[in-house]
Amino acid sequence: MPNPLTRHAINGMVARYNDPHYDRWAAQIRHTGGCTQPVHLRGKVEYRDPLNGALLHRYTTANEPGGVLRVACKTRRASRCPSCAETYRADTYQLIRAGLVGGKGVPAEVAEHPAVFLTLTAPSFGAVHSLCMKNGQVLRCRPRRKGGTCPHGRPVACNERHSADDPRLGEPICPDCYDHTGSVLFNALAPELWRRFTIRLRRVLARNCGLSVKELGQVLKVSFAKVAEYQRRGVVHFHAIVRLDGPDGPATLPPGWATLDGLAEAITEAARHVTVATPEAAELPSLTLAWGRELDIRPITANGDLTEQAVAGYVAKYATKAAECVGTLDRRVRPTDDLDQLDIRPQLGD
Repeated sequence: MPNPLTRHAINGMVARYNDPHYDRWAAQIRHTGGCTQPVHLRGKVEYRDPLNGALLHRYTTANEPGGVLRVACKTRRASRCPSCAETYRADTYQLIRAGLVGGKGVPAEVAEHPAVFLTLTAPSFGAVHSLCMKNGQVLRCRPRRKGGTCPHGRPVACNERHSADDPRLGEPICPDCYDHTGSVLFNALAPELWRRFTIRLRRVLARNCGLSVKELGQVLKVSFAKVAEYQRRGVVHFHAIVRLDGPDGPATLPPGWATLDGLAEAITEAARHVTVATPEAAELPSLTLAWGRELDIRPITANGDLTEQAVAGYVAKYATKAAECVGTLDRRVRPTDDLDQLDIRPQLGD
């Protein structure tokens, strides 16, 4: 017996195809570029002469199929709309690449400016299950020669060799030992930590070249392009392009002393020393948060290990990813949601 939903869908398709307004409806769908969740607009627009108020043009959605105008949602999240996310990814790639080699109004001389690809990670909030590899071989997750248990009686070791699709990846070895509060606060304050990092970086650059921050701004501009990525353990880390320009941006060369080595040294110092304190709460003292120990700084070159095409591809890919990769929702949790019915990790609904 045919599925009632399938029969309903087929009947709807036949009715749509035979509708006298089918051509206009199809044109709207093509205009959205294959958007899976187009926005339906209703209303009217009137254009009038500003001098005498005469009506020049009127548009209303009442004459559109179904009384609505369908436009693309333009989300960047691939989990919500692959088509719009792909458009966003492609646009991001072109913009980032232009900022590294020129184009789209950016002079080609920008390729000579010192630039690095930076990754700032979150600190550890407790041991989690991980996929460990060496020389192409999958290693045991968390081997411990002496074994032992944590204060909650759970083993501190994990001798399994996890696969890439193992749902336990990113899960705490001991949920009671893991600092869930700290990880949530880090995610909330990561933008502030980044802001303080950019301020500290300019100060370090100014100090290293014997200038004040104000004087530095007269000869050098530090440009950033940043994107956040969620790790499997549910905390964010930042990928960023850091580029040194002249005082007027990419159209001007930076001073001769502005080198890749000097930039990397300043980034390292700024990242190691910047912190942010959480506000105190009734039963929670203030915490001092900082970046994790893993700091990756890689120079961007035209023919080196990391080219501008690769960097643009990385940033564009991360820009279309959301938090759904770690088992959470790709939208806000509404008060009317039943957490038990949502497609999330079991412990997140507890």
